[in-house]
Amino acid sequence: MKEETAMKRSEINAALREMERMITDYRFSLPDFCHFTPEQWQQKGHEYDEVRDNMLGWDITDYGLGRFDEVGFSLITIRNGNLKRKDVYPKTYAEKLLYLKEGQYSPMHFHWSKMEDIINRGGNVLIRVYRSLPDEEIDRESEVTVHVDGCAFTVPAGTQVRLRPGQSITIYPYLYHDFEVEKGSGPVLLGEVSQCNDDANDNRFNPPVGRFPAIEEDEPPYRLLCTEYPKAK
Repeated sequence: MKEETAMKRSEINAALREMERMITDYRFSLPDFCHFTPEQWQQKGHEYDEVRDNMLGWDITDYGLGRFDEVGFSLITIRNGNLKRKDVYPKTYAEKLLYLKEGQYSPMHFHWSKMEDIINRGGNVLIRVYRSLPDEEIDRESEVTVHVDGCAFTVPAGTQVRLRPGQSITIYPYLYHDFEVEKGSGPVLLGEVSQCNDDANDNRFNPPVGRFPAIEEDEPPYRLLCTEYPKAK
């Protein structure tokens, strides 16, 4: 995999503000920690260890490709457990919000552990699906059984399943999938309800890409990303 290209902090700040505006338009209220400024985070103690340790909060990615408006998206992890620290964080579930602009794309990947429901809150999203082979490569031949809101049906390999607002799809482990916005439908706000989320270790991208961006600091951060929290006071 080639060396990652850094995202500018100004680009990250703009993406955060854009997602905040759409969430406000949809009358969805975020937890307090999503509103903390970088200065406020400097004063937070161990009472917010769950946020730090489970990577709750804001997350922006361009997959290390430097083309955020084409390959990338914005998201928030609202709640999450921790597979490596079940004694401290026993939650078995996670919840996210995902935001894609028209023209953006989230690359092909599967999860080894996580099962998830992707729920369309607005706009039309296209999710391409493939089964995986025993060597974890993409199975470009076998049909795929898809589960959309309790309805099971079979589609050819590589079919883009179209989700209208209110519809959801269940993504099982080892099911390859990607995301893009249907042209002309405007930006998409997605919900994700899943088993515990581990973005550092549970994404199998094909072809390989990065997950968390390198950052060029061209202006101060508007919000801290989930990978940037300072240690507790």
